[in-house]
Amino acid sequence: MSGQPTPMMQQYLALKREAGDALLFYRMGDFFELFFEDAKVAAGILDIALTSRGEHGGEPVPMCGVPVHSAEGYLARLIKGGCRVAIAEQTETPDEAKARAKREGTPTSKALVARDIVRFVTAGTLTEEALLEPRRANLLVAVAPVRDGVGLASCDISTGRMELEECEANALDAALARLGASEVVAPEDWGDGTEGVIARPRADFRSEDGEARLKSIHGVATLDGLGDFTRPMLAAAAGLIAYLDHVGRGDLPFLLPPVARGSGAHLAMDAATRASLEILEAQGGGRAGSLIACIDRCVTGAGARQLAEDLAAPLAERGQIEARHAAIHHFHIDPLLRADLRALLRQAPDIGRALGRLVAGRGSPRDLGQIRDGLSEARRVRGMLEASADLPALLRDALVALGGHSALIDHLDRALVPSPPTERQQGGFIASGYDHALDALRETSGNARKAIAALEAKYREETDTASLKIKHNKVLGYFIEVPAKHGDKLMAADSGFTHRQTMAGAVRFNSIGLHEEATRIAEAGAHALAAEDAHFEELVGEVVTAREAIAATAAALARIDVAAGLAERAVEGDWARPEMLDTPCLEVVGGRHLVVEQALAKSGERFVANDCSLGEDDRLWLIGGPNMGGKSTFLRQNALILLLAQAGSYVPASSARIGLADRLFSRVGASDNLARGRSTFMVEMVETAAILSQATERSFVILDEVGRGTSTYDGMALAWAVVEAVHEQLRCRCLFATHYHELSRLADTCDALSLHHVRAREWKGDLVLLHELAAGAADRSYGLDVARLAGVPQPVLKRAKAVLAKLEKGRAETGGLAAGLGELPLFAASLQAENEPDDALRDALEVLDIDTLSPREALDKLYELKALGGSTKP
Repeated sequence: MSGQPTPMMQQYLALKREAGDALLFYRMGDFFELFFEDAKVAAGILDIALTSRGEHGGEPVPMCGVPVHSAEGYLARLIKGGCRVAIAEQTETPDEAKARAKREGTPTSKALVARDIVRFVTAGTLTEEALLEPRRANLLVAVAPVRDGVGLASCDISTGRMELEECEANALDAALARLGASEVVAPEDWGDGTEGVIARPRADFRSEDGEARLKSIHGVATLDGLGDFTRPMLAAAAGLIAYLDHVGRGDLPFLLPPVARGSGAHLAMDAATRASLEILEAQGGGRAGSLIACIDRCVTGAGARQLAEDLAAPLAERGQIEARHAAIHHFHIDPLLRADLRALLRQAPDIGRALGRLVAGRGSPRDLGQIRDGLSEARRVRGMLEASADLPALLRDALVALGGHSALIDHLDRALVPSPPTERQQGGFIASGYDHALDALRETSGNARKAIAALEAKYREETDTASLKIKHNKVLGYFIEVPAKHGDKLMAADSGFTHRQTMAGAVRFNSIGLHEEATRIAEAGAHALAAEDAHFEELVGEVVTAREAIAATAAALARIDVAAGLAERAVEGDWARPEMLDTPCLEVVGGRHLVVEQALAKSGERFVANDCSLGEDDRLWLIGGPNMGGKSTFLRQNALILLLAQAGSYVPASSARIGLADRLFSRVGASDNLARGRSTFMVEMVETAAILSQATERSFVILDEVGRGTSTYDGMALAWAVVEAVHEQLRCRCLFATHYHELSRLADTCDALSLHHVRAREWKGDLVLLHELAAGAADRSYGLDVARLAGVPQPVLKRAKAVLAKLEKGRAETGGLAAGLGELPLFAASLQAENEPDDALRDALEVLDIDTLSPREALDKLYELKALGGSTKP
């Protein structure tokens, strides 16, 4: 490749320019090859050998490759490594390339097979079963800032589901955190600074284009029948569809009609709250230890994905929540129905994703089989539910979606073999009896093979060569082979055999009879494959026509699976059905932190349940007590109980009465965010500021140890002010854990604040943490006792005890850190005082000592005050 690039390298470089920052998989025979920097990146991620090929620009060209037949596994690793991949396939055969070269008058020996990028493989546009996590949705999200609002379009192309929404600019981070997108696209001039966003041309995000594309895709003259979509929503839809068009090279994937998501339809949670509560992912990363891992009893991948969506976006509308509770209740009280139904669902394939692959043109006969089997299971599920009395509304609605596929099921049942293959090229997936012409071709092919076996026996007898065999390979097709020592017999001019190839120990021949039989086999086989291929396209077309009804069935099965799975989990954990109210309350009896409870159960320990009773007259609990005593656990468990209830689940408690919340905030624990230059204390203050600026009277807030990351005086001052602000301004339900005992004085001035603590006792010199919540302030923090439990050396503890005694003596003498705080005005009053305008004339008069002034000084001061009075006039 030195000097002028070869035609192949010219072709590669042209395709690479088109691929941009994506790795280019360049098809060469049975391999996808990568060159230059792409090869270095891929070799590092895939841990495969990096070699070189020729030269380019005087330097060896780095290269590596992966086999085409196992490319999916390598693609999965590259996508997880944060790469995007462009697939460049051969778009003609070598024979077609030679024919083209001949027409163009160029040497056929140098004919280069044409190649083109047929698809971009990106994190948000996957449909292949091997590349997707069965129990997790794979969302692509487009962001379109328009004036003061932001449009969001999200879709999971593996199932076709698409949603459009609009939010304020300051709520975008929370919306993106809820969606948990695998890939985000936005206009190239968007300066939000969010990492990993794919920049696309601003022209792709025009609302009028979004409206036009949606009308065209769904064949409607107006979008009014699909929903009420704003201009920002349509702009985001335009950007999303344009990106899908780009990565699919003109072929759009499966897209269901879009659903408009209302801004107030769900419980709002920001990214910090989601991370703190470990809803879908644990703090250390991964699913283990998260809320969903603890409650997921779904038996289908689609059900698990629906459950994850429910937990990520709990409802804020009472009727919808209670409908989900009623569905769980139906399965909860009927264990036989629940068991039988879950057994049926366990056999159901993932028809939503199979449908997505078929509509996108990447489907296989196996996907058709999954549609057939999944719809058959749906029909059985429907029959089982129809036989159940007193179905709640949610399950009655599901019955409608589960039916209506009898004709399609019967057609697929007649057409397909019981277990269709994953590849269509080799045929063998159309059932016998479906197409008599195809059966005849198969019979001809089968008879021809029998004829070849008979021909082999005949030739052995005629040549008196028992070792004669008729074989087949891809290069020669069928041929006759004998050991070299018998070759002379068949070489004779009158033998009827034609010499084809001489090997080291064998000689190969052909014959007229063998050629005729081989031709019959090839023709019958080719015609059979063509017939099967035509049937495949016909069946896919029938499925595509019914795509929306099939998608509705898939969604109904997922919803039923979630309800039955949550009922199963409720029985396991002895959970209660929560009573949902419109008044701001949180009355939980025997509440438990389900993740901690599960972890303790594995070691044979029992979780200590606690009650919580927040209401309009007692909406703020100040909770003290020692570390390790269970304060943070108590805060989190009540936040999770509220979240589960509004997600439509039973809750881990003896009973619960829960007032609907519009927002949930959790500031429990923090860590440095070095990537953004933020210390632990800075992260804590940013999260606290978000709560103080966004929470409403209907919100639920948990705050743990606010102010602990700075000096004692600063920290307590901040904690004091935050508690007052929550009580006086936000007036929301709040659990506030703290080590600052001085805050207990707030109970004297804040009428809706009550004091509580986690109990601890000393027993024979050791600290016993009871993990029980009790009313009243904590008597002390037990910090030294916890340090002893942690293994701090005895000399250090002894010194700390002496220092503590000195500090406590000083506090007793001076009134302590909180001396004088009782006389401070409350938060609202202090705000009013601070906001009063300054009166410079009055201040000057107050400090003026008239008795010490001389007549001249008095006159000068009078002129000065006159001037000052004039300057302070409004």
